Amino acid sequence: MQRTLGRSGITISALGMGCWAIGGPFWEGDTPHGWGEVDDEESIRAIHAALDMGITFFDTANVYGAGHSERVLGRALSGRRSGVVIATKFNAVFDEDTRQVTGSDASPAGIRNACEASLHRLKTDVIDLYQFHDNGFPADRAEPVREVLEDLVHEGKIRAYGWSTDFPDRASVFAQGPHCTAIQVQLNVLDINPEIIALCEKANLAAINRGPLAMGLLTGKYGPASMAADDDVRGSKSPEWMKYFKQGKPNPEWMNKVDAVRAILTSDGRTVAQGAIAWLWAHSPKTVPIPGFRTVRQAEENTGAMAHGPLTAEQMREIDLLLGRNG
Repeated sequence: MQRTLGRSGITISALGMGCWAIGGPFWEGDTPHGWGEVDDEESIRAIHAALDMGITFFDTANVYGAGHSERVLGRALSGRRSGVVIATKFNAVFDEDTRQVTGSDASPAGIRNACEASLHRLKTDVIDLYQFHDNGFPADRAEPVREVLEDLVHEGKIRAYGWSTDFPDRASVFAQGPHCTAIQVQLNVLDINPEIIALCEKANLAAINRGPLAMGLLTGKYGPASMAADDDVRGSKSPEWMKYFKQGKPNPEWMNKVDAVRAILTSDGRTVAQGAIAWLWAHSPKTVPIPGFRTVRQAEENTGAMAHGPLTAEQMREIDLLLGRNG
């Protein structure tokens, strides 16, 4: 299965691999932003397994693991860079040694410095998709950011750019740039954003789906008593925006929604995660899910969704009915 990365015309696998978790722990003060400890060698084996199963799109960010995710991905793709499309993000400022996020920088110099640092960590000459990593940055201040990205395209540092934002007014500012090709949006079967999807379809932008498995709720591996570790972004000290987990446990409100659609997602031999990915493919021709992973087994399960393809129109209607949505 393949999709086109928006206006860029770049062909990618219909599924991408989200590389947040493989960055390992990092913090902003006492607040964790990673997914706990990782084994870098297992991460690299998982990336290679995904490549072997036809995955060509990998999404990371400079801040994941305070640079560590980019370094691991760069190692894993050594000798295999050709034919792989790398997406990364910029905005956070951090200390690689302490793994602390110390601020943000969307100034022209800050963007350029971040780009050079990411190119170095990823061991590549060009970033295929460079994304602004500030969901709520004011729309009326975004045009200068977009223009720096246009300059980086013309200089050959990046091939295309996008914005990781859930707000249509912000996405619209970037959509006016000729080399904007994607909006990264929080989207899954439980948690939709029709305005962003409509914008992507109208403007011919890829809708890259972060949170496609609702931070793990759509893996089928968590029950009411499950508890995330303290160094996990879902743990007891999670950031304010973490809605799928509360006090380190799955949020019952969201778990009830999972239970409502579980039978449909697991029909036709799919796992819950594979069904959730299948929903995203059926939702729009622009969607590109990027589920996270830390192990070969997770990478294999996620990529296994491609053998099943999207849900049917009837299954999509049934899910909308069960979740109280209108079509």
